[in-house]
Amino acid sequence: MKPAFRAGAAHVRVPATSANLGPGYDALGLALGIYDDVVARVGEDGLLIDVAGEGEDLPHDENHLVVRAMRATFERLGGQPRGLELSCANRIPHGRGLGSSAAAIVGGILLARALVLGGDEALTDEDVLGLACELEGHPDNVAATILGGLTIAWNEADGTARALRRDVDPRVLPVVFIPPFESSTKAARGVLPEAVPHRDAAFNSGRAALLVAGLTGSPEVLVPATEDTLHQPYRASVMPESAALVGELRSSGAGRHAAVVSGAGPTVLVLATSAAEAKELEADAPAGWRIVAPGVAVTGGQLVR
Repeated sequence: MKPAFRAGAAHVRVPATSANLGPGYDALGLALGIYDDVVARVGEDGLLIDVAGEGEDLPHDENHLVVRAMRATFERLGGQPRGLELSCANRIPHGRGLGSSAAAIVGGILLARALVLGGDEALTDEDVLGLACELEGHPDNVAATILGGLTIAWNEADGTARALRRDVDPRVLPVVFIPPFESSTKAARGVLPEAVPHRDAAFNSGRAALLVAGLTGSPEVLVPATEDTLHQPYRASVMPESAALVGELRSSGAGRHAAVVSGAGPTVLVLATSAAEAKELEADAPAGWRIVAPGVAVTGGQLVR
């Protein structure tokens, strides 16, 4: 039976995210206070898309990622609306390792769920995570987009996506160095080896555990907690500017910073532990790079009433 649709518009706000955080490859995610706003309503016929900000040059058709996520959700809920009108105000940079695709996917799923009468009951929050992971391919970014704060995500043996959320210590102040160029997640994954030395895997396991402790109550350990052997050393060849900046920040003569590549890059994330450190970082940006201190997004994607 085809679903019934709401007459009015739905408005969803979704945060940027930074995944991996150094050693937490494909598992850890942090929601950041940079937001995309997406608004949709059921129209009379066809598809209308308006985009302002980031991604204005992307396809304004069925290939748009928000639309693809909405279509997949409508199918789960019983069928497509007769028409669709979508408006996107995008602030999350695209192709920079800040979770723009996860934001588009989660935003689309939440919009479609909100436009279907009874959608909240038919598609639970756990279902939202599962569908988002199917569309994104891995759970780290979408978990943080959905839940906010710090998330630990994993897949069960049967492939079911799961995630836990934890509050971030208020002393932790994320600072992002956003370059004027993009990178490809596919290219960044393509340089990773099929196998790594056992000692490197063991090292990262310890550091990932330490990182969760550092972010949730012991920020003084964040510099050693963000050391990584699994992905950043291998990816340096496809993002040399980012790798160089991470190296400089981690070995700064004025004090070492907990710097990592954000997601698949090329943005660099620093987990500062004081306002003074965050302010100090403003002088460290390479020419053409932009520094933003967005704070942690405490909540994930939400309907705006």
